[in-house]
Amino acid sequence: MPELPEVETTRRGIEPHVTGRILTEVVIRNGRLRQPVSPQLADSVAGSTLHGVRRRGKYLLLDFDGGTLIIHLGMSGSLRMVPRASPVAAHDHIDLCFGDQALRYRDPRRFGLVLWTSEPPELHSLLAHLGIEPLTEGFSGPWLHQASRGSTTPIKLFLMDGRRIVGIGNIYASEALFRARIHPTTPAGQLGSARSARLVTAIRETLTDAIQAGGSSLRDFVDIHGQPGYFQQSYFVYGRTGEACRLCGTAIRKSIMGQRATFHCPRCQRPPNPARHRE
Repeated sequence: MPELPEVETTRRGIEPHVTGRILTEVVIRNGRLRQPVSPQLADSVAGSTLHGVRRRGKYLLLDFDGGTLIIHLGMSGSLRMVPRASPVAAHDHIDLCFGDQALRYRDPRRFGLVLWTSEPPELHSLLAHLGIEPLTEGFSGPWLHQASRGSTTPIKLFLMDGRRIVGIGNIYASEALFRARIHPTTPAGQLGSARSARLVTAIRETLTDAIQAGGSSLRDFVDIHGQPGYFQQSYFVYGRTGEACRLCGTAIRKSIMGQRATFHCPRCQRPPNPARHRE
């Protein structure tokens, strides 16, 4: 599933091509996504000017005159800028046309969303419960330390809870925890101020590095030009079961947490120790 870096890569790619332009036509070839695309979508948005492209967590927000188009890429979705007349492939479900150019939504598994709201998108049920953005100034060591007090949730699952922190999925939680030298099963409430600050720094660096690399392309993700990301070439632990740690040479281990694969280095990331709760 595209995570924050992939969605941010898409946002940055889209923005200069469509901001300030009029949406001239909406073509819906297959509206059977996770939630059906409204047949009235074209009536709601066609003819409107696109004023900006934002991201909230893993959602893209396209702000038009009378409302906002909320897009989620699901498990396999992507958005590409293509000539309006370019050939259509099997899973190209929706075109948002801006003159002779189209923002084409492709989704082989159809788990994504394309929804229109005339209300402030922050109040929409999909977004209203979302937590803090990890690349904003408010996300800091003191914030994480305070937010995790009393929590027995393993820190990896804590990071992946979108009600607390948005956009940190399985890949980037594993990678950030390695960079911070924190074992993924450590109870969140066991982190002291020093480790909280170290983890926040690691999260910021991991996400920033991934965005600069165009995100990760493990299966379907491509940018708006159809090019894959290459951050997966720099993974320290994710998907590297049995391979040597890039720092110490110890074999990377895989386990299951919250029904998701988790990867760590048993030497660089020591198991939780109650005596270290103040660090």
